[in-house]
Amino acid sequence: MASGWAVGLMTGTVLDGNIDIAMLRTDGERIEEFGPFELVPYEQDLRPLLRETMQDARDWNFTGPEPEIFARAEKAVSEAQADAVVNFLERHSFKAEDIAAVGFHGQTVLHRAPDGTQKGATRQLGDGALMAEIVGTSVGFDFRSQDVAAGGQGAPLAPIYHRAMLERVGLLEQAAILNLGGVGNLTFCEGDTMIAFDTGPANAPVNDWVRDHLGYEMDRDGATAATGRVDETRLARLLSHPYLTKAYPKSLDRFDFMSSMADGLSVADGAATLTAFSAGCVAKGLALLPHKPSKIVVCGGGRRNPVLMKEIKTRAGVEVLDADTLGLRGDAVEAECFAYLAMRTLRGLPISFPEATGAPRPMTGGRVARPAKGT
Repeated sequence: MASGWAVGLMTGTVLDGNIDIAMLRTDGERIEEFGPFELVPYEQDLRPLLRETMQDARDWNFTGPEPEIFARAEKAVSEAQADAVVNFLERHSFKAEDIAAVGFHGQTVLHRAPDGTQKGATRQLGDGALMAEIVGTSVGFDFRSQDVAAGGQGAPLAPIYHRAMLERVGLLEQAAILNLGGVGNLTFCEGDTMIAFDTGPANAPVNDWVRDHLGYEMDRDGATAATGRVDETRLARLLSHPYLTKAYPKSLDRFDFMSSMADGLSVADGAATLTAFSAGCVAKGLALLPHKPSKIVVCGGGRRNPVLMKEIKTRAGVEVLDADTLGLRGDAVEAECFAYLAMRTLRGLPISFPEATGAPRPMTGGRVARPAKGT
């Protein structure tokens, strides 16, 4: 299959109110060209609907019938993201027929890793068929279910794209990639082996903390954490959590570590301590690798938090590089990844791997929906 333009979509678990949309020219193996990228705001009324959906999802916890709100939220998410793609293509003078595929991750509302006694489970809200009809092109979606059904974690899925990124900038043997979204995830490549896992929380706890105490959507630029002091005693206790020394593969839900970890601290000290905890989790993750890389390339929204970046450099003892300084696009990586995975899905190439998700073998995954007109 020849390379083509793909559009990737991602909405993170931090509910920052944005749809990430990125275009990539790729054959599902190499990054050939970066296309446009935008952050498109969700309509205001969708955010509270998603927060309510996530709360209902936690109460449900994969037991019994799905909450009624799922169907409503899935339709709203699918229509909002499809409309965003249509408008995005129009703004950048592309037509639906110019696009080989849309990679539609959907909105994660609950993720449960396997624990030895039961398989994992994952639920993303996203109707690929509805997306295909609205946009008018093939849509790759439901990327995690096959991996989970085979006994894998269902996450992380980014490693194969992270590998392509490191190859593009010539750092495959020297650096790891760290993505800082709601959860932090790390990818390390050695030869043909890709090791990847969730390090721990990244932006989610501190953002929840400042929202609950100050009404802000996030700790922008680490402003609240910068005025506080890390409670090192509390931090040491948090860093003793067994997840942090557990062998990979492993994955997290964004609610596995809550902002309540800082309860009892001042608002500023709580923000500082939660930020330091996220950095300490990265250091613990690096210690699990066969050898520590000399550099980490950081992408995702967390790289814009100078307090978090400084804490990672100090606590992990590695050179920390913003992906943008290497000609990559740190804000676009997750959306680009699903454009890339959509092309791999169309080609029947693996999208998840044993050393990353714990699947028994490299797994193809994702489903493809095509519009009725057959484009």
